[in-house]
Amino acid sequence: MRRLLLYIPVNNSRVRLWALLSLFACGCRNANPGTPVETPTSGTIQISVDESFKPVIDSEIKVFESTYPDVKVIPHYKAEAECLRDLVNDSTRLVIVTRGLSSSERKFYSDSLHYIPTNDLLAYDAIAVVVNNQSKDSIFTMNDLRAMLSGNTKKDWQVVMDGVSATSTVRYAIDSVLRGAPLGPKVVAAKSSQEVVSYVAAHENAVGFVGVSWVGDEDDPGLTSFMKNVRIASLQCVSCLGETYVKPYQANIALKRYPLVRGLYYILKENFRGVGNNFVNFMEYERGQLIFQRAYLWPARMSFVVRNMQISN
Repeated sequence: MRRLLLYIPVNNSRVRLWALLSLFACGCRNANPGTPVETPTSGTIQISVDESFKPVIDSEIKVFESTYPDVKVIPHYKAEAECLRDLVNDSTRLVIVTRGLSSSERKFYSDSLHYIPTNDLLAYDAIAVVVNNQSKDSIFTMNDLRAMLSGNTKKDWQVVMDGVSATSTVRYAIDSVLRGAPLGPKVVAAKSSQEVVSYVAAHENAVGFVGVSWVGDEDDPGLTSFMKNVRIASLQCVSCLGETYVKPYQANIALKRYPLVRGLYYILKENFRGVGNNFVNFMEYERGQLIFQRAYLWPARMSFVVRNMQISN
C-alpha cells in the first residue's frame, strides 16, 4: 500500500498529514486501528448461511479460499430467519438464503444505513422428498404432500423437517405447499438436514424434506455414505402432458417441471470493496456457477442448454 506524505506550512511549522490515498483507491477498509486492512483478496469475513445449502457453500468456500490464500470465509450455518437477524444486528455483512430483500426491508436499510444492501439470485434449488428404501411408496402428487404436512392423510406417514419454524424449508412448505395453513401436529423436527436424512433412513414410514444439494451429488462420498438407506421420491410434474412424475434433476429444475423449486440468493451489506464483494463475484461468475451446477442446483447467472437425448444400446 502506498502512503503519500504531505507537508503543509502552518505558522512557520510543518504538520505531517498521512494521506492514505490507496485506501480510497482500492475501496478497502480497516475496521479497527492496528488490524490489517481488508481488501478483496485478503482478510476474513463471517457469513451466515441457510443450513439447507451447507454442502454446496462449503464447496464454494473451499475453491474461493484456494484461489485467494490470504482470504478466510467463516460460515455459520443456521435457520434462514436467524441469518436475516444476523444481518440486521450487524453480526454479519453477508447472508445466503432463499429470498431477497422485501420492500419493507429495503426501506429499513435505506432509512437506517442510507444505502440498500445488494441482493440477487445465484442459483435455483429444489426441495427433495426422501423416503426409506423399504417404503412401498415413492411417487407423490402435491395433494399427497399437503395431506402429509397437514396431518390429513390416512396413511401412517411420519413427516420430518429441518425444524418446525424459522427454516427456509418449513417456510416453503407452509407458504407454497400448504398455502398458508400450519404444519400438522405430528410433523417431527430434526436439528439439521443431515439429521432429516438419518431419521428417514432409520424409520420405514418416514418422509423427509431437504435441499437437493444434500442428496443430489452421487459422486460426493460424504453424502453418499448416509444416503444408502434412503431414496429420492418422484413428484407429479407441474408442466407435463399426462400423468408424469419427475425427480429433482437439474433439467426438471430448469424447466420448472419439478414442483418444489426455490431460489438461492445472497444479501450483501458491504459498501466497500472487501472480501464479501469478491466472494459474491466469485459465486456469480463461471467457476462459482459451475460449482452450483456440480452440486445439482441450476445456475442462475450462466446460460446452460437442456437437450433431449436418446441412448441406444
